[in-house]
Amino acid sequence: MSVIEGSPRHTLVRRGLLRTGRWSLRYEPRALLVCAGLAVLAACATVLAVGTGTYALSPVEVLRTFAGDGPPGADFIVLDLRLPRALVALLVGFGMGMAGAVFQSLTRNPLGSPDITGFGNGASAGALVAIILFDAGDAQTAVGAVCGGLATAAAVYLLAWKRGVHGYRLVLVGIGASAVLGSATSFLYVRADIGKAAQAASWMIGSLNSRDWGDVRIAALGLAVLVPVVLACARRLTMLEMGDDTAAALGVPPERSRLVLLATGTGLTAMAVAASGPIPFVAMAAPQLAHRMTRSAGPNLLPAAWTGALLVSAADLVTQRVTGSALMPVGVLTGVAGGAYLAWLLRRERRGGRV
Repeated sequence: MSVIEGSPRHTLVRRGLLRTGRWSLRYEPRALLVCAGLAVLAACATVLAVGTGTYALSPVEVLRTFAGDGPPGADFIVLDLRLPRALVALLVGFGMGMAGAVFQSLTRNPLGSPDITGFGNGASAGALVAIILFDAGDAQTAVGAVCGGLATAAAVYLLAWKRGVHGYRLVLVGIGASAVLGSATSFLYVRADIGKAAQAASWMIGSLNSRDWGDVRIAALGLAVLVPVVLACARRLTMLEMGDDTAAALGVPPERSRLVLLATGTGLTAMAVAASGPIPFVAMAAPQLAHRMTRSAGPNLLPAAWTGALLVSAADLVTQRVTGSALMPVGVLTGVAGGAYLAWLLRRERRGGRV
C-alpha cells in the first residue's frame, strides 16, 4: 500500500502510535531502537568496568557474582567496591545527558548546556560551600549543590530577562555567571585548610573514585523525582522550540513552562554534581550525538540521557584500562575529549554564520 509523503497516515506509519482507550503515545521507532542499543552498550561497559582492576574478573564471573554464584571473595569487591562506582557513572551520565537536552532545547543552541551557562558551576559552588565551610556529608552536599544550582538559575534567568528570555542572551549571561562562580570557588580554596582543599580539588575535577551506595542513592533519588517531570513536559519543550508565539497559540504557557523546565534541568545537573562532581562536557556532547543517531527533530530526551550514561560509563572504563587503576578522575578524560569537541562545534557554528 502506498503512503503519501506528508499526510497524517505517513506520520503515523513513520513515528508509530500506541493507543489504549483515551490515551495515546506517539513515538519514533528509530529513537526507540537507539535507546535500546545505547542501554545495551552502557550495560556492557558497566560489566567490563566492574571486572576491571587488580583483582580482574571476566564478564561471565561478574554476572555470576551478581547472581550470587561468583568466585571466592568476589562478592565484596564487586558489590561493595566496584558496583556503586559503576552505577553512579550510569546515573550521573543519564542525568547530565537529559539536562543537556533540556537546556539546549530551551536555548535552541548547542552551546546552551549546564557546563557553559553556569548552572553546573552554581551547583559545584554550592556543594563546595557545604564541603569546605560546613564539613558536610553526602546528603548535605547534595542539598548545597541543589541550592547553588537553583540560585544560579534564578540569577541567570532574571539577568537574561527582557520581555522574555532569548536563548543566546541566556547563554551569554550564563557564561558571565560561570566566570564569577569560578572566582568564588577559587576564593573558597584559598580560605580552606590544606586537607579540605585537596579533597575539594579532586572532587571538582569530576571523579568516581570512592563512590559508595550513599552516592548511588543521591543520584537515583534525583532521577526518580525529576525525570518523570521532564518527560511529562516533553511536549511543552517541543512546542517551545517553535517559538513562544507558536507555543502560546498551541496552548502552552511559554514562561511558566520554561521556568519549570529550567528548574528540573538544574535539579538534574545539581544531583549529578552532588554524586560525582562536575564531569565536564557530557551534558554538551550527549544531546548532539543523540540527535545525529536518531535523525529526528525535537529534544530527544531519552536518547540524550542514554548517550550520557554510555559516555560516562565508557570514560570510566577507559580511564581504568589505560591507567591500570581507578585513581584517575574520569573528568580528565571527558575534559580532554570535550575540549576537542567544543573546538569542532565552534568551528561548525562559525561556518554556519551562527557565531
